Amino acid sequence: MTWLTDARNVYDALAAGYADQTRDLLDRLLHVRAGVVLFADLVRAIDGGPVADVGCGPGHTTALLRELGADAFGIDLSPAMIEIARREHPGARFEVGSMTDLELPDDSLAGVLAWWSLIYIPDEAVPGVLGQFHRVLRPGGVLAVGFHVGDESKIETSADGDQPVQAYVHYRQPSRVADWLREAGFSIEAQHLLNPDEPKPGAILFARRPAAPSR
Repeated sequence: MTWLTDARNVYDALAAGYADQTRDLLDRLLHVRAGVVLFADLVRAIDGGPVADVGCGPGHTTALLRELGADAFGIDLSPAMIEIARREHPGARFEVGSMTDLELPDDSLAGVLAWWSLIYIPDEAVPGVLGQFHRVLRPGGVLAVGFHVGDESKIETSADGDQPVQAYVHYRQPSRVADWLREAGFSIEAQHLLNPDEPKPGAILFARRPAAPSR
């Protein structure tokens, strides 16, 4: 899957600069931060448990989740990002991995956070990724997905020495992401639209793997 390689190469190339640029991002984007806080509250309401920040980058959001009391760990495709995350947040667990094939047991997590990480997944691969999220969440577990809103795909280019690297970034309508989530077996609980009057709006969907029926 060349798109996986492209995404990894982009983030390996920009890891150090990206970590610096996003270090205080959640302090500046308070509506996005509120989404992280709500996610942590939803996990706490089901008595907690392990939480995976999938596509964690340099680990800043994982660290905030831990400050909020969540048993959070990070997974990212980029080894360079994971190296930074481990260095900057030594008390947390970070590992290299792909959301297309999570090396986690079934029903093992209370929550999955995918914070602007699905944007590199092409349409045809999204159902499989959401199926992975559903598999690793326990019944009643919480999923929060943040993404760019739009109807197009754009090429993102980053410098890697003298060789530029690039990957497609996908912009999607919340209704389409919600349909994918339902098809994967999730129920939708809330939708937050961010900066709808700005050129680059975003959205957060909160979903849940339905609890097992009582016997």
